[in-house]
Amino acid sequence: MNDIEALKDRQAVIDAIVALFIAVDERDWKTARACLADRVHFDVTSLGAPEAAEMTAEEIIAAWRTGLAGIEAVHHQAGNFRVLVSGDTAECFCYGTAHHYRRVQSGRNLRLFVGSYDYRLARDGDAWRITQFKFNAKFVEGNLELEKEPLAPAQQP
Repeated sequence: MNDIEALKDRQAVIDAIVALFIAVDERDWKTARACLADRVHFDVTSLGAPEAAEMTAEEIIAAWRTGLAGIEAVHHQAGNFRVLVSGDTAECFCYGTAHHYRRVQSGRNLRLFVGSYDYRLARDGDAWRITQFKFNAKFVEGNLELEKEPLAPAQQP
């Protein structure tokens, strides 16, 4: 593979991961689904979730849709990408943060997740699809009960 093709593959892998983050933030579940392979090794045990398991893309999307339903705004930020492409597979490590925002009566409106991700991807035609999703939490800060709190009264214009 020549250097130009290697750079294109590296960027395409990063673009697939960034597309997933933005799609989740925008709750664009069709686009989020398109970023995932049909089956994904899914691991968020660092957040106290059950053990890692192979899940269908539809199961992952349904869990995100349900889990984020009560959150007013979600914002992911990623960086420090390390990508290794080997033929039609790739591994990618990156740092990531996620902010969850919901106006609640206590005024404790934010929850912040900070950590890193380990991804594996496979080439699927012209696209790269995520086959492994692992979040490695460094810390979670803010209102851990965000969804359970009563909403703040509506703001008057």
